[in-house]
Amino acid sequence: MMAMPSAAPVESTDADLDGGVDSPWLTVVWDDPVNLMSYVTYVFQRVFGYSREKAHDLMLKVHNDGRAVVSSGSRDKVENDVRKLQEAGLWATMQREA
Repeated sequence: MMAMPSAAPVESTDADLDGGVDSPWLTVVWDDPVNLMSYVTYVFQRVFGYSREKAHDLMLKVHNDGRAVVSSGSRDKVENDVRKLQEAGLWATMQREA
């Protein structure tokens, strides 16, 4: 059985809280055995406003590689993106860009 990625909070520093960050946060979507590929494409279009082609390419990356970075930005923006994706039933987490 495939383990579901944890949506546990990422440890933060004072610099993160003050907005003094050098690298952006990333929204990661993980492959799952539940959602149809067409549904994942649809969610990417609705949540991010991506074109059908871009949403489809990202869905294929999730499907083929097991995960894909679908957005990046400030911590607040990425937290909001993760929340929207999770509400849509996708497995999404956030992490700092390396």
